[in-house]
Amino acid sequence: MNDPWKVKGRYHVTRQIPFIDLKTASTALQASLQARMNAVLDHGQYIMGPEVAELENSLQALTGSPYCITVSSGTEALLISLMALGVGPGDEVITTPFTFIATVEVIVLLGATPVFVDVEADTCNIDATLVEAAITERTRAIIPVSLYGQVPDMTEINQLAHTHGLKVIEDAAQSFGATYQGKKSCNVSGIACTSFFPSKPLGCFGDGGAIFTDDEVIANACREIRVHGQSQRYVHTRVGVGGRMDTLQCAVVLAKLERFEWEVGQRLLLGESYNARMDEIGIMRVQQKPDRDSVFAQYTIFVDQRDRVQAELESRGIPTAVHYPVPLNEQPAYRHLGDSKRTPVSATIAKRVMSLPMSPDLALEDQAYIVDKLGEVVARFSEPLEV
Repeated sequence: MNDPWKVKGRYHVTRQIPFIDLKTASTALQASLQARMNAVLDHGQYIMGPEVAELENSLQALTGSPYCITVSSGTEALLISLMALGVGPGDEVITTPFTFIATVEVIVLLGATPVFVDVEADTCNIDATLVEAAITERTRAIIPVSLYGQVPDMTEINQLAHTHGLKVIEDAAQSFGATYQGKKSCNVSGIACTSFFPSKPLGCFGDGGAIFTDDEVIANACREIRVHGQSQRYVHTRVGVGGRMDTLQCAVVLAKLERFEWEVGQRLLLGESYNARMDEIGIMRVQQKPDRDSVFAQYTIFVDQRDRVQAELESRGIPTAVHYPVPLNEQPAYRHLGDSKRTPVSATIAKRVMSLPMSPDLALEDQAYIVDKLGEVVARFSEPLEV
């Protein structure tokens, strides 16, 4: 095949598209970011300064959740939430094996046992129809993950939890800003956790996170746990951790909130544009259900011969990533905790998922280029690829 992009065995890279464009957003908010950070430098309250409460109030208003507690990371948010519920040795927590390691890591750190439930093949979110069969007398909580920016079937999961007297913690690290049946992610269950890691839909300049809840008792417990279990200065009423979100990082998120509504809108537009283009060229993609949207923390498709596709796209200046290549119940540190044969969908999609460049500032012409080259690469697999 005569390929105009190939010259002497190498491709001319006419552009280099960032996988996530963080620079453009920071440049657009430079004045606000600088003003917010200067304010912290002026008052010098680097830990639990006034920006912490201001951010918590802003996030409550944005999500509709009655309580918000900022913490040092999304991982810490999950850990503190489980600690507030008293989860520990002998307890079981139901979750998905197809997610980032933090979801399961915190369960094991507390001495509890993760119980893995398989995911849906089209959304990659936990399959709510399989959850009830996993409930035992030792089950304390369910942690569904809002993967790739889309909330899973929380109505069904919440109903099961209510029936069996369990707590639900939405792992919303990838879905902040998304909606589900008219409600915001982080306000669709009794407890929710999100992350402000830089690449997330709402990110800071380091680590940060937040816990949301509708329960005042849980909220107070989380506040105490994040400051070493203190109920007042040097009075430690429970076991805690050093889990506070730095004031400077709160200031960064406050500045970035100014642009967040626009960014969510752009994510929705770009995600739908990607969807239409993928459907046109016949590429399988993660599906979104009609009663919810997605903030497309990643834009993920399904491909065969993934390594080959990635290499071909990279040669054209298109970076890709895999979220996630190995299910958690197949990871060396965790495989003894769950039989991967019981989660065949997770095992299958882990070999096929591939994420494309996605961020609010992705140019439509760059998106068109990505899809065009993807289509060329996949089409060429009907014949041997030139090396």
